[in-house]
Amino acid sequence: MRGFKIFSGNAHFEFGRELAQRLDVMISQISVNRFSDGEIGVQINESVRGKDVFIVQPTCSPTNDNLMELLVMTDAFKRSSANSITAIIPYFGYARQDRKAAPRVPITAKLVANLIQYAGINRVITMDLHAGQIQGFFDIPVDNLYGSIIFRDYVRSKKFKAPIIASPDIGGVARARYFANQLGLDLVIVDKKRERANESEVMNIIGDVDGKNVILVDDMIDTAGTMCKAAAKLKERGAESVMALGTHAILSGNAIQRIQESVLDEVVVSNSIPLRQKCAKITTLNVVPLFAEVVRRICHNESVNSLFM
Repeated sequence: MRGFKIFSGNAHFEFGRELAQRLDVMISQISVNRFSDGEIGVQINESVRGKDVFIVQPTCSPTNDNLMELLVMTDAFKRSSANSITAIIPYFGYARQDRKAAPRVPITAKLVANLIQYAGINRVITMDLHAGQIQGFFDIPVDNLYGSIIFRDYVRSKKFKAPIIASPDIGGVARARYFANQLGLDLVIVDKKRERANESEVMNIIGDVDGKNVILVDDMIDTAGTMCKAAAKLKERGAESVMALGTHAILSGNAIQRIQESVLDEVVVSNSIPLRQKCAKITTLNVVPLFAEVVRRICHNESVNSLFM
């Protein structure tokens, strides 16, 4: 594994440093700065000629800045004769704009895929894409890892008496069903009506949750409105407890306060995005070991899919 180097942008440097440690290498040196007008400047501080380069850079908030950093770093590596460039994007921004949901709107996830490819990236490693079809927007390999592998073990450790999996909306049923099948549990659905972006109204619970320990499963928690309203409705229907699992802790606006004041018993997220603010109800699970194992397997030409079977 001597032929690869791990670099990190500014979006989540701790993730990159721990990834390098787990692969028993030093994180490589790169300077990513801003000029006075906000433009991004990059200087690679060591040779990458002939090396397989891995760039750690989730495109979380500020999304545009972090995405542009990734593209500029990629161009620097390409012009420095790197053998290959793999982007490790634990959280893939713009993934919710994956189709034309209304007339005269963009498909921004496809645009971002084009930018990543045209910049010179040869492979993408990400986790829990909001829409699985985004993999098809790329003409390069995309490894979409399943965060359920870490949540599964955590849920089992809780030893709930009457656990049941819930999807917070119809769109997340496939994701929740996959998780329920892994644990051998039943599934209920929260049927909601969304009035406008980032606002939702819970309408009905499909299934029996009376006396159950409900585990809400979603790929991300943004404003936390959906999760908090779903938890309240589930408690009204007799749920003993409600835990929310969300791979990506976007937590925009007053999401932290909303969670703290909600009836949710616990919110479990991954560290795909750096958590900017602490909350007693939020538990963060570490996905760096999973990404490290994937990098190791890629470097040794081993199967990645077998990790999730």
